[in-house]
Parts: sequence; C-alpha cells; structure tokens
Amino acid sequence: MPVENTLKTKILNGGTAIGAFTSFPSPELVELLAIGGMDFVLFDAEHGQLNPALAYPLQMAAERHGLPTLARVGENDRQVQIKYLELGIGGVLVPQTNTLEDARRAVDGMRYAPRGSRGYAPSRLIEWAQKGDPKDLMQEASEYVFTMVQFEHIDAMADLEPVLALPELDLLFVGPNDLAQSMGYPGQPGHPDVQAVIDQVIQVAKRAGKPLGTVAPDAAATNHQVERGFQLVATNVVSLFTQGMKTYFSGVTGR
Repeated sequence: MPVENTLKTKILNGGTAIGAFTSFPSPELVELLAIGGMDFVLFDAEHGQLNPALAYPLQMAAERHGLPTLARVGENDRQVQIKYLELGIGGVLVPQTNTLEDARRAVDGMRYAPRGSRGYAPSRLIEWAQKGDPKDLMQEASEYVFTMVQFEHIDAMADLEPVLALPELDLLFVGPNDLAQSMGYPGQPGHPDVQAVIDQVIQVAKRAGKPLGTVAPDAAATNHQVERGFQLVATNVVSLFTQGMKTYFSGVTGR
C-alpha cells in the first residue's frame, strides 16, 4: 500500500481532479482511462455489475498505470466498504447519506480505531502488513483512505452543516440526478430549483472548508462545475463512448 494517497492529497491541498465512473468489469477499459489522462477512476458498485471480485482486476490494472482508484458502494455498511478497501482502493463513496448519523456510520467504517471501527484483516495486503507494527500500519491505512459521502436528497439539507463539520469526512459528493428526483423534478438536474439547492451546498461547504465532488456529462459541464468550486469531478465511460461515436460519425460522409 502506498504511504500517500496522491488523489486525496491533491484535493485536500486545493487541487482539482477529473475522472470517470465505470460500472463495467473491464480492466482494458481502466487502462484506456489511464492512458487517456484521467486523474482517477471510480468503480461504481451501486449501479451495474461490479462487486469486490470483479473490482479486483480493475484495481490491478489501475495500479499498473499509477491511476488512483475510488469505489462507490451500494449500501452504508462497513462490511461492504471493507471488501473494497482491502483491495487497495484509495477511497469509498457512500450514497444516500441523508442524515448526520448516516454520515457518521459511513466514515466510521473506513478507518481503524481510534478513528473508526474498521476491522483488521490484511487480505491482499499481507506483504504490506508484514513490514511493521500493526498499530502503525493501521494508523497509516486510516490516513491513506479518502472518505466521501454523497449528498443526493433534499432531506439531507437539514444536517448539512454538522455533516460537513465531521473531522473524519474528507469530501462531500453532490448527486444532482437523485437530488432532482427528491425535489419532484425527475430527470431535470438542471432545474433552477435544484441548482439553487446545489448553490447553497457549495456556499455551506466553502464556509466549512470541505471539498466537494460531483458529476459532469461532458467537457463543458466539467468546466462549469470546476468554476463553481467542485474539486473532484467525474464523468462516466458511457458518456465518453457515446460522445466519441458522435464525433466520429459527424465526420463520416453520408452519416
């Protein structure tokens, strides 16, 4: 396990990172993202086919290219989180964290005592675990992990400030699509009312000094989100592929 999580360090030092979600169990696709210049890849185990066994070769492919990895899990359960962290994945994003208790439970399961309640078992990190005192190694692992929770429901506004004040939370990730659904605007993440709530989140996070992440379907949207103050922005491989095909066929005669 690396001593430093370079993606986490970059974000916490005020930098910006652009990456992509993937829910496809394809190591080759991960390698293409790395070769294409992505700053990170986010394995989406909330939607699609991925599970820890399928994520393992994706992690190996990313490590081969020095590409930082994150994983979005499907539930707020430390037994689920730990299976991804023990693969060596750099951070976990927990969806649907609508209350302070949700957020506390999420971050608690990602770090060892005294900072959390993560259970200790080296798994594929056996070689790393044999290199020193377990206490020091657990402290190192707790510092390494990038903890993230997802703001994606209007009800989460009630506990926004105390959630952002959690010292063990590294980043709040805004999900505009589910937020729009929760506000009665399904399929309309760009609705003015939805964007007004996101603007509020940006301001509260800025006051709290907490970095923000979000999604963006294309380059223009990515630029816009960065300009608004989002430091970690993720597109997705489906958007990249479909946009690439449109660009290709726009230049093909007769299509």
